[in-house]
Amino acid sequence: MTHVPQIRIPATYMRGGTSKGVFFRLQDLPEAAQKPGSARDKLLMRVIGSPDPYAKQIDGMGGATSSTSKTVILARSTQPDHDVDYLFGQVSIDKPFVDWSGNCGNLSAGVGAFAIASGLVDPGRIPHDGTAVVRIWQANIGKSIIAHVPITNGEVQETGDFELDGVTFPAAEVQVEFMDPADGEGAMFPTGNLVDDLEVPGLGTIKATMINSGIPTIFVNAEDIGYTGTELQEAINGDAEALAKFETIRAFGAVRMGLIKDVDEAANRQHTPKVAFVAKPADYVSSSGKRVSASEIDLSVRALSMGKLHHAMMGTAAVAIGTAAAIPGTLVNQAAGGGNLTAVRFGHPSGTLRVGAEATQNGEDWTVVKAIMSRSARVLMEGWVRIPGDTF
Repeated sequence: MTHVPQIRIPATYMRGGTSKGVFFRLQDLPEAAQKPGSARDKLLMRVIGSPDPYAKQIDGMGGATSSTSKTVILARSTQPDHDVDYLFGQVSIDKPFVDWSGNCGNLSAGVGAFAIASGLVDPGRIPHDGTAVVRIWQANIGKSIIAHVPITNGEVQETGDFELDGVTFPAAEVQVEFMDPADGEGAMFPTGNLVDDLEVPGLGTIKATMINSGIPTIFVNAEDIGYTGTELQEAINGDAEALAKFETIRAFGAVRMGLIKDVDEAANRQHTPKVAFVAKPADYVSSSGKRVSASEIDLSVRALSMGKLHHAMMGTAAVAIGTAAAIPGTLVNQAAGGGNLTAVRFGHPSGTLRVGAEATQNGEDWTVVKAIMSRSARVLMEGWVRIPGDTF
């Protein structure tokens, strides 16, 4: 019986924020996968273990959730005044495709550390002790990210006492700045409105703030769709009717945002846009059993990623939250009490997160110079991944 031997590819398995994924240097990929296309997508799907009709990704590195079905490709930057080019691929769990339509804000926290450890950053930019400022070009959306990576004895410091809700153990703090975070080249508010009336079959007309910042996101009021904003994953992810409702909101919102032409296209664009629902502060118990008091948060937010309620909050969605909160009149701003807000702390299923953003208005247009949040990152395993040689 003939067989095709496996090939091995240098890779690092890494946590960034509340996500984890497989990181590659572009130069280490097989030649056919060093450029966009079918070979690259097939390779990444096989590494992660997709498509998997069992939705478990047992035969790959994926963890069968949107937070753990992720890949990153890095290379020395082709852009002036940047250190590294960062390309993110969200691998579908049960369908045969990789979504390249957006960024992963959580894994952005690991990009600087990986780039330094992999020799992609000029050694002259790395202090012996202190903080390395890594200038990242986010190639999916054409934006800059600045990562402030702690350095001790000339090496990336990964351990520390910074605690991040949604991550069990403390680690070193990495401050991440998302520069000019309006996604892509379009307007921050693609409909031209801070709040729209969105027609959704089965729900009627609901209020929605649709924003391109960090990642295209559709915000709705929790009470308008029958929720309180304090829900945990089990309240939604086991409810097929609820998930279908959110997917309908996402599809019709995507059309209004100009991301797709027809709602049927949404099935092949799972990564973007995101859907989130917001509410005024309320007491609740997080998924870890930690009590979150209404007095310690400005608002509550729950967000869906790849069709399921996220266990914490996507980093890019946090950027969208911070941006929308900074702009008076949006649903996010209203839920946070209104007014001029330069930072908010919001409650999510795993706890709380603080994000800051400063917005300015020019005529009817809004711009945000940058959004800032703190995350952490850590290498979990490094070496090689193996895939069958006839994968691509």
